[in-house]
Amino acid sequence: MSLALGRRLLAELLGSAFLAAVVIGSGIAAQRLSPGNVGLELFENAAATGAGLFAIILMFGPVSGAHLNPVVSLVDACFGGLTWRDALAYVPAQITGCVLGAVAASGMFATAAVSISTKHRATSAHLLAEVIATLGLLLVIFSLARTRRAASAPAAVGAYIGAAYFFTSSTSFANPAISVGRMFSNTFAGIAPASVPAYVIAQLLGGAVAIALIRVLYPNVTPEDAADVVMPHPTPTERGRDDARPVRLPS
Repeated sequence: MSLALGRRLLAELLGSAFLAAVVIGSGIAAQRLSPGNVGLELFENAAATGAGLFAIILMFGPVSGAHLNPVVSLVDACFGGLTWRDALAYVPAQITGCVLGAVAASGMFATAAVSISTKHRATSAHLLAEVIATLGLLLVIFSLARTRRAASAPAAVGAYIGAAYFFTSSTSFANPAISVGRMFSNTFAGIAPASVPAYVIAQLLGGAVAIALIRVLYPNVTPEDAADVVMPHPTPTERGRDDARPVRLPS
């Protein structure tokens, strides 16, 4: 493994860990601060997640792009922004990071380090919501990259996920890695292991639909455009070297 790829994998692992810690930790805090008021608990969880995503993408985006999501990495590879080798390396880093973040969140609130969730979520409505949530997330990300507005991605992604907590019945997981991580927390943000495979399939389906729609809406997406997903960051050249290209900012 090259040093440059190692740095990017570390950024994906840490970013995913922070993401899971924000989602799960804010869910635990919301339950304790507003017991019995589910609407307020969800609002607090959504607000913290949206703001946290904004900051996390700013932290790690300049290193790895801050994908933090296997579907984002796989779709990016389909458009040539990431090599398949790197995309397949990103995925385990993202999943591992989300599991570590779940454990860290439990530790911060003095609960069991690992508690398997019993919250079943895999209804047909929830799965449709996951397809739509994932599709929308990818359209936001790739539309910004294609139109040279990737510098706006931290705010746009955070805002979209915060809104999707409320307009989707599933509260918008939209991410296989966070779906796996949330299994390990039997709290407000948890998901039962039996529900996770169906969620992951729905999210991958949302990714496949997004590929088709992006090709229709933005037919001229280039590998250079896709390389700016989620946020502009140095990437290897086409010759496979580790020299970084300059970060391209919108004019």
